[in-house]
Formats: sequence, C-alpha cells, structure tokens
Amino acid sequence: MPIQSSELILNADGSIYHLHLQPEQVAPLILTVGDPDRVAKVSRYFDRIEHRVRKREFVTHTGWLGKERISVISTGIGPDNVDIVFNELDALVNIDLTTRQVKDSFKQLTFIRLGTAGCLQKDVPVDAFVASSGAVGMDGLMHFYRAPEQQNHPLLAALRRHTAGKWDFPVAPYFSRGDEGLLQLFPDFHRGITATNPGFYGPQGRQLRAPVALPEYLDLLQSFDFQGERIINLEMETAAIYGLSELLGHRALSISAILANRPLGQFSPNPARTVRRLLEQVLEKISHGI
Repeated sequence: MPIQSSELILNADGSIYHLHLQPEQVAPLILTVGDPDRVAKVSRYFDRIEHRVRKREFVTHTGWLGKERISVISTGIGPDNVDIVFNELDALVNIDLTTRQVKDSFKQLTFIRLGTAGCLQKDVPVDAFVASSGAVGMDGLMHFYRAPEQQNHPLLAALRRHTAGKWDFPVAPYFSRGDEGLLQLFPDFHRGITATNPGFYGPQGRQLRAPVALPEYLDLLQSFDFQGERIINLEMETAAIYGLSELLGHRALSISAILANRPLGQFSPNPARTVRRLLEQVLEKISHGI
C-alpha cells in the first residue's frame, strides 16, 4: 500500500517536508553537524558544490571532495531533530516519492557526525577527539520504535545494577553501537561510550538556578564500566543517530571534539580552532576514500 500523505509529507515541489530536499540532492556519504553555520565551514573544503538547500535549521550542501560525493547537513540540537533528519534522509533514498512505495532495492547511507561534547573522564583532555563506540540514550527516542535489541541490551542491565538504590531513570534508556569499520578509520582518537541526553542543563547535570534531581549524575556515569568500556562523554545526538541508523540499516559514526572536561571544570580556550582541526582531519581521511 502507498504511504499516506499524512505520514510521508511532501512540499508542493515534491521535496521532503522538513529538509526540503529532492532525492538527487543527497549523497551516499553524509556528514551531520548541529550548527547550521557549520555547514559552510565544512563545504568550503569541497572541490565543488552542486546543491545548497536551506529550510528552518536544516541546511544542506552537497558536492564533491576528491572522488567522493558528499553531503553535509545541519541537524540542529537534540534527538528530536535527529529523528526528523534521519527518517527523511532514509525516505529520500529508499522510498519512491512519486508512488509513495518502499523501493525494492535498499540503498545504504554512511553517516559521520562531527560534533562537540563534554568529557566525563579526567584523563581525556579538552581539545581531544572522541569516536563513540556506542551510545546510551537517556532521551527515550528509540522506545517509540520496535527495536528490542537496543531496548534490552546487556549494557542496560549493568547500568541499572550500577545505579541501583541511587537513581531511578526518569526515562528508560536504550543502547546502540557505531559502525566498527568506520571506527577503525580513526585509531588515534579516544574511544568510549557516549551518553546522549535530552537537554544541555539539568539532563547533563548542570545546575544554574533550577535544582537538578540527581546531583551525583555525572559521578554515576563516570564510574560505570561495561566490559572494559567507559562512558567517556556527554552530548545530545549520538544515541539517536546510532539507534536509527541501526534500525534502518545504515552505517554511522559519531566523532566529537571535547570542549569541556566536566570533572576538572575546564573549557577549551579556543573551541573554534578545535572544531576546525576536527573537520580538517576527518575530511582529509574522506578525501582518500571511505
């Protein structure tokens, strides 16, 4: 049956609703950034740009870097925006927008998130880079999908044991992995588990005037270990990216520039330079083929 117009929403020109993209404007390799202004900072390294599209906070540039056709798109901040971006990008390549039918042949996309994060471990300094081996979602997004492996992963039972008697999760967490092949491309980056949160202040243990429910939140995450893996950083997109990519059959890797070390109370003296270094290192790797 065709997908109803209330479920797969298109604009008058036939483009997908939020991103305002047509299928031919999407490359098989997609870099995601949170900040719309960061899109142009990435695409200035492209050899040429074919498409520039903007709607709301979603900015997309598609072009070429060496022999790689590549898109860079801003997601905005948070798992709710990731839900929009990843479902619509998948629809653009795996649903015929004219017939509203799922295509017979599946097309796999490769996603690399280039973001920023705060670190939980004292031995990972500000201005370092982290490649996320997996991500635990504190936002609840993947519980709205049929994803039993992510909802019942052994790491979650270990996390509940670790926090027993100290914290009752306000939302059931989930867990998903990044693509191991993509992880292997960045052996010099720190590696660990990322905690994805639905907010920047209280959900990440920051207290300004509004009191937080669990002042020990960072300590509980910092001291957690699952089969030798630590929770190394906090941010707001990775678990949703990994969860949807795994569910839809795509490859994904999240890479973060560490701008803050939370236990040491330190913040990068030059965050723009650190982000620029991250972009240049990842794009150099891409230019040689992924």
